[in-house]
Amino acid sequence: MSLTIANNQIAELSLTLKQQKSRKREAVPFVYKPFSYRQKQVLTWWSPNSPVKDKDGIISDGAIRSGKTLVFSLSFGLWAMTNFKEMNFLICGKTIGALRRNVVLDWSRQMSAHGFKVKERRTDSLLIVSTDEYSNYFYMFGGYDEHSQDVVQGITAAGVLFDEVALMPRSFVDQAVGRCSVDGSKFWFNCNPDHPKHWFKVEWIDKLPENRQADDAPDKQYKNLVYAHFTMDDNPSLTQRVKERYRSMHTGVFYRRFVLGLWCAADGLIYDGFEEDVHTYTELPKGVAENRRYIAVDYGTSNPMTFLELIDDGDVVWVDREYYYSSKEHGRQKTDSEYAEDFVMFAENVDTLDKVVLDPSAASFKTELRNRGFRVKDADNDVRNGISKVSTMFALKKLMINRRCRYLINELLSYIWDEKAAENGFERPVKQNDHACDALRYGIATVIYTKRRFAN
Repeated sequence: MSLTIANNQIAELSLTLKQQKSRKREAVPFVYKPFSYRQKQVLTWWSPNSPVKDKDGIISDGAIRSGKTLVFSLSFGLWAMTNFKEMNFLICGKTIGALRRNVVLDWSRQMSAHGFKVKERRTDSLLIVSTDEYSNYFYMFGGYDEHSQDVVQGITAAGVLFDEVALMPRSFVDQAVGRCSVDGSKFWFNCNPDHPKHWFKVEWIDKLPENRQADDAPDKQYKNLVYAHFTMDDNPSLTQRVKERYRSMHTGVFYRRFVLGLWCAADGLIYDGFEEDVHTYTELPKGVAENRRYIAVDYGTSNPMTFLELIDDGDVVWVDREYYYSSKEHGRQKTDSEYAEDFVMFAENVDTLDKVVLDPSAASFKTELRNRGFRVKDADNDVRNGISKVSTMFALKKLMINRRCRYLINELLSYIWDEKAAENGFERPVKQNDHACDALRYGIATVIYTKRRFAN
């Protein structure tokens, strides 16, 4: 939605807040760049002079690093403290841990810099934001799965903020929205784009009045919300060099979503950035073998069992060896104990192995490995997030595969998105010939990617 926003509205809003809050507490430094038009839209849409102040909420979506989260959470906090006293609010993320990292840490500093007192009661997942005259209570919730809706039942709230709402189940979002029964309550939705048939796009974005279609039913109900779409150009703090870096990190569907900010379908080859003549090698460079070494495992009994050796030199990850055993091809299924003995031979030296990253469903095999002295870590099994991280490593040419790892290479060249699932709004790979790809994803997502500077 296009809004006419006077620049002095920011100053007026700041003046209003100054009149309400105590100045006794020294503000925590928080340096802002001049706000972009889109950021001003998010900051002022609810203010008294805004033409859309009576809307029920706001949806903010678009590219990564586009500056939407910082102003979105700040605007939410200022709106809440300006309009309510002694009220409950909800702040929701996929998990409370992710919410603290991605939103709450900076938000607490921002609110403190504006003169508010912020106190966290971690045992209650509660943030208390106060002036000398009144307080408001911000409860944090994680919307991880369908059972998450149970934790928000019973609370009455004056507003809710969803960070990365596209990662949450519809049942949780519906339940949290239903808690906002206080007069004047508003909804705040923030996310990166996903599949065009994702429930949030279908049920919220597609039902905005500006997205009205000629063939819509006459009785179709539209959402009374402000819509703010962000690109990287809406973030004044990003230099052209940094923008180019982020553009270079993604390919295919992840480029279209994370860089262009489009709601688009994933189709065709998953690792379209993998090129056999670019991302493979025959011999490790001198000295690489002395670096940290991991083994990633995709567990299988009737399905193939796969081990991959990953060597991390701090810059490039080298997948140097693979083990692949298919009981169907060999006509015999091995026991966990037999696989563990194969693993001992594959690992060669337990003392030089940093960690084993294991399929989290393989509890019995984990026991076998630990009994043999290996340090085992459960793999991060968020499929799409893991695929995105592997794709980034390929795009930056930070992931190399030894040409002798033929099972892995063949899978990378044939690993595709499930078209039938996409038709129903779900996004997942075709579950066949994917075991080495799963092991690679486990290793990169769990112990490699988070150590990279570009991941932060």
